[in-house]
Amino acid sequence: MSAELFVYAIPLRTRFRGITVREGMLIRGELGWGEFCPFPEYDDREAAGWLATAVEQVTVGWPTPVRDRIPVNCTVPAVDAERAGRIVRESGCATAKVKVADHPDSLAEDLARVAAVREAIGDSGAVRVDANAVWDVETAVRQIAEIDQAAGGVEYVEQPCRTVAELAEVRRRVSVPIAADESIRRAEDPMRVAVAGAADIAVLKCTPLGGVRRALAVAGAAGLPTVVSSALETSVGLAAQLALAGALPDLEFACGLGTLALFDGDLVAQSALPVDGWLPVPTSPPEPDPALLDKYRHPDPDRVDWWLRRYERVSALLEDH
Repeated sequence: MSAELFVYAIPLRTRFRGITVREGMLIRGELGWGEFCPFPEYDDREAAGWLATAVEQVTVGWPTPVRDRIPVNCTVPAVDAERAGRIVRESGCATAKVKVADHPDSLAEDLARVAAVREAIGDSGAVRVDANAVWDVETAVRQIAEIDQAAGGVEYVEQPCRTVAELAEVRRRVSVPIAADESIRRAEDPMRVAVAGAADIAVLKCTPLGGVRRALAVAGAAGLPTVVSSALETSVGLAAQLALAGALPDLEFACGLGTLALFDGDLVAQSALPVDGWLPVPTSPPEPDPALLDKYRHPDPDRVDWWLRRYERVSALLEDH
Protein backbone atom coordinates (compact mmCIF):
# COMPACT_ATOMS: atom_id res chain seq x y z
CA MET A 1 0.00 0.00 0.00
CA SER A 2 1.37 3.41 -0.98
CA ALA A 3 0.95 5.67 2.05
CA GLU A 4 2.15 8.76 3.87
CA LEU A 5 4.06 7.72 7.01
CA PHE A 6 4.79 9.50 10.29
CA VAL A 7 6.84 8.18 13.25
CA TYR A 8 5.97 9.47 16.72
CA ALA A 9 7.29 9.27 20.28
CA ILE A 10 4.99 10.27 23.18
CA PRO A 11 6.05 10.11 26.86
CA LEU A 12 3.89 8.15 29.30
CA ARG A 13 2.91 9.56 32.67
CA THR A 14 4.15 6.44 34.44
CA ARG A 15 5.99 3.29 33.43
CA PHE A 16 3.56 0.86 31.78
CA ARG A 17 4.43 -2.49 30.22
CA GLY A 18 8.03 -1.66 31.03
CA ILE A 19 8.17 1.47 28.84
CA THR A 20 8.12 5.20 29.54
CA VAL A 21 7.78 6.40 25.91
CA ARG A 22 5.24 5.07 23.41
CA GLU A 23 6.55 4.82 19.87
CA GLY A 24 4.69 4.03 16.68
CA MET A 25 3.69 5.15 13.21
CA LEU A 26 0.72 6.82 11.59
CA ILE A 27 -0.23 5.75 8.09
CA ARG A 28 -2.37 7.86 5.78
CA GLY A 29 -4.60 6.20 3.19
CA GLU A 30 -7.75 6.85 1.21
CA LEU A 31 -10.06 7.10 4.24
CA GLY A 32 -7.73 8.98 6.57
CA TRP A 33 -5.18 7.89 9.17
CA GLY A 34 -4.42 4.56 10.81
CA GLU A 35 -1.84 3.51 13.38
CA PHE A 36 0.91 0.88 13.33
CA CYS A 37 2.42 0.50 16.80
CA PRO A 38 3.45 -3.08 17.66
CA PHE A 39 5.76 -3.16 20.64
CA PRO A 40 9.45 -3.34 19.70
CA GLU A 41 9.94 -6.89 20.98
CA TYR A 42 7.27 -8.32 18.63
CA ASP A 43 8.61 -10.00 15.52
CA ASP A 44 7.43 -9.13 12.02
CA ARG A 45 4.93 -11.99 11.88
CA GLU A 46 3.19 -10.82 15.04
CA ALA A 47 3.41 -7.20 13.92
CA ALA A 48 1.52 -8.04 10.72
CA GLY A 49 -1.82 -8.04 12.52
CA TRP A 50 -1.17 -4.53 13.78
CA LEU A 51 -0.51 -3.31 10.25
CA ALA A 52 -3.57 -5.12 8.89
CA THR A 53 -5.71 -3.17 11.38
CA ALA A 54 -4.29 0.13 10.14
CA VAL A 55 -4.80 -0.90 6.51
CA GLU A 56 -8.44 -1.80 7.20
CA GLN A 57 -8.96 1.57 8.86
CA VAL A 58 -7.58 3.61 5.96
CA THR A 59 -8.85 1.56 3.00
CA VAL A 60 -12.22 -0.09 3.75
CA GLY A 61 -13.34 1.36 7.08
CA TRP A 62 -15.34 -0.42 9.77
CA PRO A 63 -18.64 -2.33 10.03
CA THR A 64 -21.79 -0.42 10.96
CA PRO A 65 -22.01 -0.02 14.76
CA VAL A 66 -24.95 -1.26 16.82
CA ARG A 67 -24.39 1.27 19.65
CA ASP A 68 -23.12 4.83 19.78
CA ARG A 69 -21.17 4.84 23.03
CA ILE A 70 -19.04 2.43 25.08
CA PRO A 71 -18.72 2.03 28.87
CA VAL A 72 -15.04 2.24 29.79
CA ASN A 73 -12.89 1.21 32.73
CA CYS A 74 -10.05 3.35 34.00
CA THR A 75 -6.62 1.70 34.04
CA VAL A 76 -4.56 1.76 37.23
CA PRO A 77 -0.86 0.98 36.61
CA ALA A 78 1.45 -0.50 39.23
CA VAL A 79 1.52 2.69 41.31
CA ASP A 80 1.27 3.31 45.05
CA ALA A 81 -2.09 3.13 46.80
CA GLU A 82 -2.55 6.89 47.14
CA ARG A 83 -2.01 7.50 43.46
CA ALA A 84 -4.19 4.53 42.53
CA GLY A 85 -7.12 6.00 44.43
CA ARG A 86 -6.56 9.40 42.83
CA ILE A 87 -6.57 7.89 39.31
CA VAL A 88 -9.92 6.24 39.99
CA ARG A 89 -11.52 9.34 41.50
CA GLU A 90 -10.36 11.56 38.65
CA SER A 91 -11.50 9.14 35.94
CA GLY A 92 -15.25 9.27 36.52
CA CYS A 93 -15.41 5.55 35.60
CA ALA A 94 -17.51 3.00 37.47
CA THR A 95 -15.05 0.19 36.65
CA ALA A 96 -11.31 0.05 37.35
CA LYS A 97 -8.74 -2.35 35.91
CA VAL A 98 -5.76 -2.68 38.24
CA LYS A 99 -2.33 -3.96 37.25
CA VAL A 100 -0.90 -6.52 39.70
CA ALA A 101 2.10 -8.85 39.81
CA ASP A 102 4.44 -6.16 38.51
CA HIS A 103 7.42 -7.87 40.18
CA PRO A 104 7.93 -11.12 42.13
CA ASP A 105 7.42 -9.56 45.59
CA SER A 106 4.54 -7.27 44.66
CA LEU A 107 1.73 -8.87 46.68
CA ALA A 108 1.73 -6.39 49.58
CA GLU A 109 1.72 -3.49 47.10
CA ASP A 110 -1.01 -5.17 45.05
CA LEU A 111 -3.24 -5.63 48.10
CA ALA A 112 -2.81 -2.00 49.14
CA ARG A 113 -3.49 -0.84 45.57
CA VAL A 114 -6.71 -2.81 45.08
CA ALA A 115 -7.95 -1.80 48.53
CA ALA A 116 -7.40 1.86 47.66
CA VAL A 117 -9.17 1.38 44.35
CA ARG A 118 -12.17 -0.20 46.08
CA GLU A 119 -12.36 2.68 48.55
CA ALA A 120 -12.20 5.20 45.69
CA ILE A 121 -14.72 3.49 43.41
CA GLY A 122 -17.22 2.56 46.12
CA ASP A 123 -19.22 -0.57 46.78
CA SER A 124 -21.23 -0.22 43.57
CA GLY A 125 -18.15 -0.01 41.33
CA ALA A 126 -16.37 -2.95 39.69
CA VAL A 127 -12.71 -3.82 40.25
CA ARG A 128 -10.88 -6.13 37.86
CA VAL A 129 -7.19 -7.05 37.94
CA ASP A 130 -4.63 -8.00 35.30
CA ALA A 131 -1.63 -10.21 36.08
CA ASN A 132 -0.26 -10.32 32.51
CA ALA A 133 0.34 -14.09 32.63
CA VAL A 134 3.18 -14.02 35.17
CA TRP A 135 1.86 -16.40 37.85
CA ASP A 136 2.11 -20.16 38.00
CA VAL A 137 -1.05 -22.02 39.00
CA GLU A 138 -0.34 -22.27 42.73
CA THR A 139 0.68 -18.63 43.00
CA ALA A 140 -2.41 -17.58 41.05
CA VAL A 141 -4.79 -19.56 43.25
CA ARG A 142 -3.26 -18.19 46.43
CA GLN A 143 -2.92 -14.56 45.38
CA ILE A 144 -6.29 -14.31 43.65
CA ALA A 145 -7.95 -15.23 46.95
CA GLU A 146 -6.01 -12.55 48.83
CA ILE A 147 -6.60 -9.89 46.17
CA ASP A 148 -10.30 -10.73 45.99
CA GLN A 149 -10.61 -10.23 49.74
CA ALA A 150 -8.62 -6.98 49.75
CA ALA A 151 -10.69 -5.61 46.87
CA GLY A 152 -13.99 -6.47 48.49
CA GLY A 153 -14.77 -8.65 45.47
CA VAL A 154 -13.13 -8.79 42.04
CA GLU A 155 -15.16 -8.73 38.82
CA TYR A 156 -12.57 -10.93 37.09
CA VAL A 157 -8.85 -11.69 36.91
CA GLU A 158 -7.30 -11.21 33.49
CA GLN A 159 -4.73 -13.74 32.24
CA PRO A 160 -3.36 -14.95 35.59
CA CYS A 161 -1.20 -17.62 33.90
CA ARG A 162 0.39 -18.11 30.50
CA THR A 163 -1.22 -21.20 29.00
CA VAL A 164 -4.80 -22.21 28.33
CA ALA A 165 -4.30 -25.36 30.40
CA GLU A 166 -3.11 -23.29 33.37
CA LEU A 167 -6.08 -20.94 33.03
CA ALA A 168 -8.43 -23.92 33.09
CA GLU A 169 -6.80 -25.26 36.27
CA VAL A 170 -6.98 -21.88 38.02
CA ARG A 171 -10.58 -21.42 36.94
CA ARG A 172 -11.46 -24.79 38.44
CA ARG A 173 -9.95 -23.85 41.81
CA VAL A 174 -11.07 -20.24 42.35
CA SER A 175 -14.46 -18.58 42.61
CA VAL A 176 -13.42 -15.41 40.76
CA PRO A 177 -14.17 -15.32 36.99
CA ILE A 178 -11.14 -15.68 34.70
CA ALA A 179 -10.54 -13.63 31.53
CA ALA A 180 -8.26 -14.70 28.68
CA ASP A 181 -6.21 -12.09 26.79
CA GLU A 182 -2.74 -13.19 25.67
CA SER A 183 -3.97 -16.79 25.32
CA ILE A 184 -6.19 -15.56 22.49
CA ARG A 185 -4.34 -12.76 20.73
CA ARG A 186 -0.89 -14.38 20.82
CA ALA A 187 -2.13 -17.81 19.77
CA GLU A 188 -0.96 -19.31 16.50
CA ASP A 189 -4.59 -19.25 15.35
CA PRO A 190 -6.87 -17.07 17.56
CA MET A 191 -9.91 -18.50 15.76
CA ARG A 192 -9.14 -21.99 17.06
CA VAL A 193 -8.06 -21.40 20.66
CA ALA A 194 -10.30 -23.50 22.93
CA VAL A 195 -10.74 -20.92 25.71
CA ALA A 196 -14.39 -21.66 26.52
CA GLY A 197 -13.44 -24.18 29.23
CA ALA A 198 -10.52 -22.12 30.49
CA ALA A 199 -12.06 -18.66 30.87
CA ASP A 200 -15.33 -16.89 31.50
CA ILE A 201 -14.53 -13.76 29.47
CA ALA A 202 -12.57 -13.07 26.28
CA VAL A 203 -10.46 -9.90 26.25
CA LEU A 204 -9.90 -8.83 22.66
CA LYS A 205 -7.57 -6.21 21.22
CA CYS A 206 -8.47 -5.68 17.60
CA THR A 207 -5.19 -3.89 16.85
CA PRO A 208 -3.00 -7.01 17.14
CA LEU A 209 -5.77 -9.32 15.87
CA GLY A 210 -5.79 -7.76 12.39
CA GLY A 211 -8.74 -5.38 12.39
CA VAL A 212 -12.35 -4.97 13.44
CA ARG A 213 -13.76 -7.65 11.14
CA ARG A 214 -11.14 -10.20 12.14
CA ALA A 215 -11.71 -9.46 15.83
CA LEU A 216 -15.48 -9.87 15.43
CA ALA A 217 -14.85 -13.32 13.95
CA VAL A 218 -12.52 -14.21 16.85
CA ALA A 219 -15.17 -13.06 19.33
CA GLY A 220 -17.72 -15.30 17.68
CA ALA A 221 -15.34 -18.26 17.70
CA ALA A 222 -14.47 -17.75 21.39
CA GLY A 223 -18.13 -18.01 22.36
CA LEU A 224 -17.62 -15.93 25.51
CA PRO A 225 -18.69 -12.47 26.71
CA THR A 226 -16.19 -9.99 25.28
CA VAL A 227 -14.24 -7.07 26.72
CA VAL A 228 -12.47 -4.87 24.16
CA SER A 229 -9.14 -3.58 25.43
CA SER A 230 -6.56 -1.09 24.22
CA ALA A 231 -3.11 -2.00 22.92
CA LEU A 232 -1.80 1.38 24.16
CA GLU A 233 -2.52 3.35 21.00
CA THR A 234 -2.99 7.07 20.44
CA SER A 235 -6.50 8.28 19.63
CA VAL A 236 -5.88 7.35 15.98
CA GLY A 237 -5.44 3.65 16.68
CA LEU A 238 -7.87 3.61 19.60
CA ALA A 239 -10.62 4.50 17.14
CA ALA A 240 -10.47 0.97 15.71
CA GLN A 241 -10.90 -0.54 19.18
CA LEU A 242 -13.94 1.67 19.75
CA ALA A 243 -15.30 0.63 16.36
CA LEU A 244 -14.97 -3.02 17.43
CA ALA A 245 -16.76 -2.40 20.72
CA GLY A 246 -19.45 -0.54 18.82
CA ALA A 247 -19.99 -3.42 16.38
CA LEU A 248 -20.12 -6.35 18.83
CA PRO A 249 -23.59 -7.91 18.96
CA ASP A 250 -23.49 -7.96 22.78
CA LEU A 251 -21.43 -5.94 25.24
CA GLU A 252 -21.92 -6.94 28.87
CA PHE A 253 -18.81 -5.40 30.40
CA ALA A 254 -17.03 -2.05 30.44
CA CYS A 255 -14.12 -1.98 27.99
CA GLY A 256 -10.46 -1.23 28.66
CA LEU A 257 -10.27 1.78 26.36
CA GLY A 258 -9.40 4.59 28.76
CA THR A 259 -5.65 4.18 28.31
CA LEU A 260 -4.98 7.64 26.87
CA ALA A 261 -4.95 8.80 30.48
CA LEU A 262 -1.57 7.04 30.66
CA PHE A 263 -0.14 9.26 27.89
CA ASP A 264 1.46 12.66 28.42
CA GLY A 265 0.12 13.79 25.05
CA ASP A 266 -1.77 12.69 21.95
CA LEU A 267 -1.78 13.25 18.20
CA VAL A 268 -5.41 14.38 18.07
CA ALA A 269 -6.68 17.65 19.52
CA GLN A 270 -9.82 16.06 20.99
CA SER A 271 -8.38 12.97 22.67
CA ALA A 272 -10.53 9.88 23.20
CA LEU A 273 -10.76 10.37 26.96
CA PRO A 274 -13.84 9.03 28.78
CA VAL A 275 -16.47 11.43 30.06
CA ASP A 276 -18.36 10.05 33.06
CA GLY A 277 -17.04 6.61 32.14
CA TRP A 278 -18.16 6.59 28.48
CA LEU A 279 -16.55 7.03 25.06
CA PRO A 280 -18.39 7.66 21.76
CA VAL A 281 -18.12 5.21 18.86
CA PRO A 282 -16.38 6.93 15.91
CA THR A 283 -17.77 6.72 12.40
CA SER A 284 -14.45 7.59 10.71
CA PRO A 285 -10.76 7.81 11.69
CA PRO A 286 -9.84 10.92 13.70
CA GLU A 287 -7.67 13.54 12.05
CA PRO A 288 -4.27 14.27 13.67
CA ASP A 289 -3.53 17.83 14.66
CA PRO A 290 -0.56 19.32 12.70
CA ALA A 291 0.80 21.06 15.79
CA LEU A 292 0.75 17.81 17.76
CA LEU A 293 2.43 15.97 14.91
CA ASP A 294 5.23 18.52 15.08
CA LYS A 295 5.43 18.23 18.86
CA TYR A 296 5.62 14.43 18.96
CA ARG A 297 7.60 13.76 15.79
CA HIS A 298 10.22 11.17 16.77
CA PRO A 299 13.46 13.08 17.49
CA ASP A 300 15.85 10.17 16.85
CA PRO A 301 16.65 9.61 13.13
CA ASP A 302 17.91 6.09 13.85
CA ARG A 303 14.60 5.10 15.46
CA VAL A 304 12.66 6.69 12.61
CA ASP A 305 14.67 4.60 10.18
CA TRP A 306 14.08 1.51 12.34
CA TRP A 307 10.29 2.04 12.14
CA LEU A 308 10.34 2.71 8.40
CA ARG A 309 12.33 -0.45 7.72
CA ARG A 310 9.99 -2.41 9.98
CA TYR A 311 6.98 -1.07 8.08
CA GLU A 312 8.51 -2.13 4.76
CA ARG A 313 9.20 -5.67 5.99
CA VAL A 314 5.75 -6.14 7.53
CA SER A 315 4.05 -4.65 4.47
CA ALA A 316 5.83 -7.27 2.36
CA LEU A 317 4.53 -10.00 4.66
CA LEU A 318 0.94 -8.76 4.23
CA GLU A 319 1.31 -8.60 0.45
CA ASP A 320 2.57 -12.19 0.40
CA HIS A 321 -0.61 -13.29 2.15
